[in-house]
Amino acid sequence: MQVPTAFGPQAVIAVPVRNEEDRIAACLRAIDAQSGLAPGYLGLVLFLNNCTDRTNEIVTALVPTLSIPVRVLTESYVGAHAGWARRRAMDAAAAWLGDGRDAGFILSTDADSRVPPDWVARNQEAIGAGADAVAGRVELDAAEAALLPPSLPARGRLEDRYDALITEAEARIDPDPHDPWPCHRTAIGATLAVTRAAYHAVGGMPEIPLGEDGAFIARLIEHGLRVRHAPDVCVTISARLAGRAPGGVADTIRARCEEPDALCDARMESFLRAVRRYVWRRRFRRQHGQGTLARDRAWARKLGIGPVEAGRIAALPLGQAVAEAERASPRLAYRPIGPRQLPREIVIARIGVAAIRIYLALSHGLRRRLAPLQQRAFIDADSRNP
Repeated sequence: MQVPTAFGPQAVIAVPVRNEEDRIAACLRAIDAQSGLAPGYLGLVLFLNNCTDRTNEIVTALVPTLSIPVRVLTESYVGAHAGWARRRAMDAAAAWLGDGRDAGFILSTDADSRVPPDWVARNQEAIGAGADAVAGRVELDAAEAALLPPSLPARGRLEDRYDALITEAEARIDPDPHDPWPCHRTAIGATLAVTRAAYHAVGGMPEIPLGEDGAFIARLIEHGLRVRHAPDVCVTISARLAGRAPGGVADTIRARCEEPDALCDARMESFLRAVRRYVWRRRFRRQHGQGTLARDRAWARKLGIGPVEAGRIAALPLGQAVAEAERASPRLAYRPIGPRQLPREIVIARIGVAAIRIYLALSHGLRRRLAPLQQRAFIDADSRNP
């Protein structure tokens, strides 16, 4: 076992574990195979909760063979759920980092996942470039995915294609300088990274039964923290139909097998509706930055938000103001499409994104040509008024 540095690890991986006797060994070996890190840089927290199979024995046998320091916590709790378990694991990771410094970053993955050898290094790179948190992508285990009904991977490919198109439209219409295109919009506990400071700034992982990972990323954004949705960070996840967390990936896969026409994720609206949302966000951010939201309530009337609620929203920091306006407006309620609509919307989105690219390129070129003329005009004005 590797001996940690005098100040402890600078990054700690947190893994909630429940009844994963078939997958925990592969998960741990993948974590232990991380490359490009200094000795003692990495630590691992395993939070074994409510295990009734051989997971405990497997972990006990494997931990001494790993090259990184490991802390194993064990607990049984009748009210356990995914958010509770992930929070306990990440809180323990944050506490370990705090043993030697109020710095470092926490990573989260799942016990049935396999991280690539450069997973920590790529997250480290994004955080070193200024991100407070990093959300990665996931891919289904190829061997397990091959056993699923053919219609399911086909639908997944359509959803991925459409999601990439609306994400590009969003990134170009309402750009985030800390999360430029290319990016994605996945938020999943199998691949998250967050600085210890940012983790504490938002009160830690939400302790909710379902969707704690997405709620955590949303909370970071609402607090104005810099979240990078890194396309080069990707983890392999299980394609099994019987999962450990109700409402998790396994339940989603099974539900789509049982109900092929189930709606897509909430953000997958029709392309025109999605573009209207992104244009609204851009205008809203501009007005917030100019401090005109409180004075000009036209935006609230268009969104169907009453004056009292509009005043409250206008006084909030930007990230919270955007989120609260979307929650309060009946006109901004998400209306996801179904799988049968995907082919048509993909065609529309391809045309729309191409038009957005051309428009922005022309606008950028025009600004570049006008800049010297504007500068000359300022110089001439100054020369006439010495």
